Amino acid sequence: MLVHAEELLRGPERQEVLPKMIAALLSATRETDLSGWYEQSAVAGTILTEIRVDDLTKTVTAVHSKVSAALLASLGLNRLNRIHISFHPFPERPHAQVPGAHSADLVLYPDLSVQDLSRKLSQVLKRILDISGSLLALTFLLPLLAVIGVAIKLTSEGPVLFRQKRLRQYGIPFTFLKFRTMHVNSDSSVHQEYVKQFISGSADPHRAEGNGSSVYKLTRDPRVTKLGKFLRKTSLDELPQFLNVLRGEMSLVGPRPPISYECASYEPWHRRRLLEVKPGITGLWQVNGRSRLKFDDMVRLDLQYAKAWSLGLDLKILFQTPRAVLSREGAY
Repeated sequence: MLVHAEELLRGPERQEVLPKMIAALLSATRETDLSGWYEQSAVAGTILTEIRVDDLTKTVTAVHSKVSAALLASLGLNRLNRIHISFHPFPERPHAQVPGAHSADLVLYPDLSVQDLSRKLSQVLKRILDISGSLLALTFLLPLLAVIGVAIKLTSEGPVLFRQKRLRQYGIPFTFLKFRTMHVNSDSSVHQEYVKQFISGSADPHRAEGNGSSVYKLTRDPRVTKLGKFLRKTSLDELPQFLNVLRGEMSLVGPRPPISYECASYEPWHRRRLLEVKPGITGLWQVNGRSRLKFDDMVRLDLQYAKAWSLGLDLKILFQTPRAVLSREGAY
């Protein structure tokens, strides 16, 4: 819970208002709640511990009424009207995505704004690298793209490109592009259930690989066409994502953008991979085992990349990617 009182606490009334506001907040919260400054001398914050989430709306309404009543009794109606109270549940619950809006509550991650400012110049250079790299790749690979497109049309019914809603940085939805590798109107429930089990660490290895190793993708997926198996094995199905990079939805290097039903199975710490940096075509875990890694290890590598990010690291990963693709290790 945040109590925004900047107007009162940064004005001439501060000396009178501050002790009354603190006393009111302490009287309206429990001994187990933790209070302090969210923004020094401007926004007070309280961590409301052990809150039941089965009826969060009812709980928030009750807390808001109790705190508002205490502030009203202590400060009066005129001053209460100059205070704003907001609530920010953690972990955030999945909800309907609104294009162009952040689904992640950035109030819970104030350090990300600081990082954005400190990396502003580097991010401009990264964007220049993304644009020049994707334009160069699309120009150089244009004949191959045309051949793949024709092959897809000749071998199965349906569009050349597969469009899927995925989540980019801050959980903003976007249209993710790949060459189509599956039959049209394929049921996603099989993959959805497997991903859920893989993230929780309970996936059946025999559904993935015959050698008893769990991987991130289903390797025995009946939805995939014969040509699609080749495209996936060689990672050629990923090439249209250079268009996502040009549009600024993705980067050349970064965490892979997840599907919304994948995020629904995330632990709270997994969600950090969506906040730190823009998603990419390739990344640290793609050149360190690809789909053979456990999900928690994948996320740790994504977070490690975000923490150590630099243009030099991006270039290193880009140079290592062709080797990883050609070796086909962990590619399905």
